[in-house]
Amino acid sequence: MSVAEAVEPTTSLAGHNRISTQALTSLAQAAAAEALGVEPSDIRADWSDDDGMLALSIVAPISIPALSEVLRNPQRVQGFGGSIWDRAVAAKATVLERVTRLSGFRLSRVDIRISGAHVSEGGRVR
Repeated sequence: MSVAEAVEPTTSLAGHNRISTQALTSLAQAAAAEALGVEPSDIRADWSDDDGMLALSIVAPISIPALSEVLRNPQRVQGFGGSIWDRAVAAKATVLERVTRLSGFRLSRVDIRISGAHVSEGGRVR
């Protein structure tokens, strides 16, 4: 199944629109990068057919606070959005919603595999 076949038309106008696989992949990388706090170039996005719908597989690192900072102030974990597990689960829903909303494609699922950690100074202390 091609990427173009996964879109349900919303209106019946003459002609056709196509979204390239590369454009859709770039969108998925940007959405995942924002959700995980890393650069889009650090993210690998792959597409597969899932019984007629598109399934997205993301492999990416995730940003984390420095462990020395967490020892001094455990609230740093919450400032980053919680544990790595909680953030990965939340990122799945975020990526699914954003890619669907911005592209018009209906995704069956988003799978995320965390491949590493990038120590970052970001996050908020609550």
